[in-house]
Amino acid sequence: MSRFVLAPDSFKESMTAIEAAQAMRLGVLDADPGAECLECPMADGGEGFAQVLAAALGARSAEAAIHDALGRPTTGSFHLAGSTAILDAATAVGLGMIAPDERDVMASDTRGVGELVSAALDAGARRIIIGLGGTATNDGGAGMLRALGARFLDGGGEPLDPSPLSLRAADGPGQLAGIDASGLDPRLAEAEILAACDVRSPLLGPQGASAVFGPQKGASSDQVERLDRHLARLAELSGSERQAIASCEGAGAAGGLGWAIMAFLGGVMRPGVEILIEATGLERAAIGATAVLTGEGSVDAQTLQGKTAAGVARAARAAGSSVVILAGRIDPSARALLDEGVSALVPITPEGTPLERALAEGAANLRAATARWVRERLGG
Repeated sequence: MSRFVLAPDSFKESMTAIEAAQAMRLGVLDADPGAECLECPMADGGEGFAQVLAAALGARSAEAAIHDALGRPTTGSFHLAGSTAILDAATAVGLGMIAPDERDVMASDTRGVGELVSAALDAGARRIIIGLGGTATNDGGAGMLRALGARFLDGGGEPLDPSPLSLRAADGPGQLAGIDASGLDPRLAEAEILAACDVRSPLLGPQGASAVFGPQKGASSDQVERLDRHLARLAELSGSERQAIASCEGAGAAGGLGWAIMAFLGGVMRPGVEILIEATGLERAAIGATAVLTGEGSVDAQTLQGKTAAGVARAARAAGSSVVILAGRIDPSARALLDEGVSALVPITPEGTPLERALAEGAANLRAATARWVRERLGG
């Protein structure tokens, strides 16, 4: 009997990872009704990570009153599995929570993430896993830190709001001159903090948070320069050890939230897909499988940089199984994945399909493409 392990990421704006795994299962069964299918939805640390990991761990959902990136009251969610809490930064300060005409990266901060962390600690969490990605912020995690008890001070010792607009990179009244972390919630010192990340960007410079991700959040070229100076100032005032962490991979994730988690909360950065591979036992499940099927909306050479498909490919190769990537868009550079244990790259969208239609028909296209590939593999 054939056995397939189904481990896709989400197909952005078309399917969640859970929905994609279900579409793959239907496609496999269309072609091979007697096949065994094991669904292991994946994520790389971006939006949807917490939901997928929570499902894998059987976690329950909880809610808390928080503030969005612009400081407006809202309700945030997290998940609890025993003493482990799981949350997505994007559920608190996500770019998708802000209407396009209201987005303002200079006035946005990560306060809501800190409020969710605090709520998780109140609920008894002693291990907190935070999915980074999809945020509207570029504040270096200042909002999160202030919500957890840190203070940002001007030249006169007066507290400042944590947005980049308020924490201007210069000394003097009304401008950032010092960071006091002595008031951070003491429970953080006893908690294990894990940040799930799918990028390797440092905090600063041409590959850093502001330059790479600022434009995606609406920052102009002038604002990108100002944001980078702002983050450099935060790092400088944090002390030499914390400043050194600015060069670590992932420090620039979520507008510098990765740096704040590592530098102030003692957090550890890990690729989100690795966390999920461990939680689901994917590598063990792949042993002896007919094939491992993964996929996402678009794949290219950058997929190798911590994205889901590359992580699943490595796990499948370690288990001695072949892996197939199904995607809506396959860039020619994605052929680099064939050197990482990927046996086939399968497009799911019929050539010439308009984007809006491709997104709307994503599940049907994924099911049909999966069925076609299985039939070809079975020689039917």
